[in-house]
Amino acid sequence: MDRYAVFGFPISHSKSPFIHQQFAKQTGQQIRYEAEEVRPENFDAAVDVFFKEGGKGLNCTVPLKELAYEKVDLLTERAKFSGAVNTIKRQDDGSLLGDNTDGIGLLTDLRVNLGVDIEGKRVLVLGAGGASRGIIGPLLKEKPLAFYLANRTVAKAKAMEELFAPIGVVQAGSYESLHEHQFDIVLNATSASLTGQLPPLADQLLAEGALCYDLAYSQEPTAFMLWAQQQKARLIKDGLGMLVEQAAHAFYLWRGVMPNSQTVLARLKQKKQLTDKSG
Repeated sequence: MDRYAVFGFPISHSKSPFIHQQFAKQTGQQIRYEAEEVRPENFDAAVDVFFKEGGKGLNCTVPLKELAYEKVDLLTERAKFSGAVNTIKRQDDGSLLGDNTDGIGLLTDLRVNLGVDIEGKRVLVLGAGGASRGIIGPLLKEKPLAFYLANRTVAKAKAMEELFAPIGVVQAGSYESLHEHQFDIVLNATSASLTGQLPPLADQLLAEGALCYDLAYSQEPTAFMLWAQQQKARLIKDGLGMLVEQAAHAFYLWRGVMPNSQTVLARLKQKKQLTDKSG
């Protein structure tokens, strides 16, 4: 049985094994998929062992995406631009192909599942790490009216301006610089939600009818989602839909068949509702 896994730190919260097992059942694929906790300092060796023992493919999550980018032998075009890899495939010749399905996963969730159009909107992305690098290129291609990127370390955000210049204009700055603007779509790509924290966001940041989207997913509303509630955002979502959609594209890369993401997303939402009621 072909073996796959997700590496991350922490990883106990991961829904990826359930998602990929559902995809496999749905498409008649015989695979085994597990979650493994891997610290950054052990990532290189862990990848070597996994593929030496016959592994076929890996997902990489926080904080390993940029390490995965450096580890692979070949990169897809979207991975080259993003500077981060969340999906690795062992090819027939033994080389490792790195891809980034985060951007297409996010866009599919926004457009198909939520009915949100990016074109002509004022977009703000919070954070300039591996998560944001995976989504900036695809978002810019949707032709937003304006695209801002805020980060605690401004130099890291500024580096994105140059990196993505061939695709579109990124206006980078500090969180403090945002108070002069309002946005239609705010995407939290920081890891703050995983620790219950929130970037220093000003009030009146949201335009009327704004969407707030946290790339992280959680059983309870994240600190960012609670902030969005206080700011009266029209639509507030976590990254569960993005998780399922990016997983579908990873599954397609590995197995050559595209699963039905809608049924799996519906099952996850149902499970969450049952957990909420029992809690």
